[in-house]
Amino acid sequence: MDPVTDTLSRFRVDLLLFLVAVSWGSTYLVAKELVTPESVVALLAVRMLLAAGVMAAVVAARRSRVSAAELRVGVTVGLLLAAVFVFETFGIAHTSATNAGLIISLTIVLTPMLDSAVTGRRLPGRFFVAAVTAVAGVALLAGNGALAAPNLGDGLILIAAIARAVHVTSMHRLTDGKPMDSLHLTTVQLATCAVVFSVASLVHGESVPSYVGRFDGTDAMLLLYLVLVCTVFAFFVQIWAVRRTSPSRVSLLLGTEPVWAAVIGVAVAHDSIAVTGLCGIALILAGTAWGRAIEQKDRLSKPERQLVTAP
Repeated sequence: MDPVTDTLSRFRVDLLLFLVAVSWGSTYLVAKELVTPESVVALLAVRMLLAAGVMAAVVAARRSRVSAAELRVGVTVGLLLAAVFVFETFGIAHTSATNAGLIISLTIVLTPMLDSAVTGRRLPGRFFVAAVTAVAGVALLAGNGALAAPNLGDGLILIAAIARAVHVTSMHRLTDGKPMDSLHLTTVQLATCAVVFSVASLVHGESVPSYVGRFDGTDAMLLLYLVLVCTVFAFFVQIWAVRRTSPSRVSLLLGTEPVWAAVIGVAVAHDSIAVTGLCGIALILAGTAWGRAIEQKDRLSKPERQLVTAP
């Protein structure tokens, strides 16, 4: 490949990953527009049913079959993914889009810490300094100038960040060195979530028919954006891009998600952030970026197959 073609190819990959980060940053505001505490499960059921349907259609078009191992692993990590969505979406219903997008970014430092505990690979002491810096930022952001205790939504988003770290680590452990199709695993995960939320909607909160029945044109457009852009498009790009660039580069570009969550939350939703909250944002972004850089450098010095995955 000549230098010009190679540069254009890298630019295309980076641009698409950048768009995924922006879409994930917007997820919190879009979901907040569509959800109430009573409709969380109904929204998740509709979102996952539509996303799983699109993914299943792609698998069918490829005429490929999901193996027993892919089904077993996909269902297992799919249940963990369902837990992530539950805590995250209930959290969004009780806090601001800006807080949600920034607090969930703690996954970037929580995942290496959990992976270190599971594998026994020791992380440099500087990494834990970076982690404490990010956690301090969460405390400042949650108080937003009042230094108050985090509200229910902030706490749920923090639990979602922990659950997401467990999901990522489990995916790595269960698929490491095994010949599994990423598209199949993604489809099974989304289908598992669809089944869980569809059943749960029968016994909790607003029913799916009632929820969808009160949609207007704007709600329908936001839902389609959430399904097609923030879920299907994001998964496809991640699967495609990780085979064309380095995992470190993918992680770096997708790590800009909290920046876009804050920008969109302030610019579109007019979320109010005091000076203390702004300091919290700075600490979260600095801590997560520093922690990611330390972890990546340490991992490169100890060669090991890497897995990059999404919320």
